[in-house]
Amino acid sequence: MDWRLETLDRRFWIVGFSKRISLQFEGENHQLDELVGKMTPAVAAHLKSINDRSPEGILNVSANFEDRTREGSMLDQFLGVASSRPQEGFACLEVPSLQWAVFTAIGPYPEALQQTWADIYGKWLAECGFSLTGGPEILRNLSTDCSAADFHSEIWIPVHAR
Repeated sequence: MDWRLETLDRRFWIVGFSKRISLQFEGENHQLDELVGKMTPAVAAHLKSINDRSPEGILNVSANFEDRTREGSMLDQFLGVASSRPQEGFACLEVPSLQWAVFTAIGPYPEALQQTWADIYGKWLAECGFSLTGGPEILRNLSTDCSAADFHSEIWIPVHAR
């Protein structure tokens, strides 16, 4: 597995849109269509203009899980950017200073991404010497063409040493 550690030592906010959805492990999650529909080019440009924290770009953020290992359990899904401040008129999620395990997923979308998630939870966490912090999980898509055979994403998981 291709991964690295990142420490973001300042809190930040995810600023964008949110919706309570159920966790789905395979296939495209159509519960996200409403969030994606709100991300017009003008809104995306505005959010990118306030994206002054890492990770950069439009992010998919999962937070407030009922149970992150049980399909069908509920969570809050955010679509937005990392910013140093909340912004009125948008859903905002405060993210504290955390250490992150950042995983690379390259391959057909969404299969390669979902396989990487499965490997993180099924293998990596059992062997790595880190535990989950309970913070949000971040998906950063570096590719824009979902039909590309080499679609590139990063999965950011908040961790601490055991």
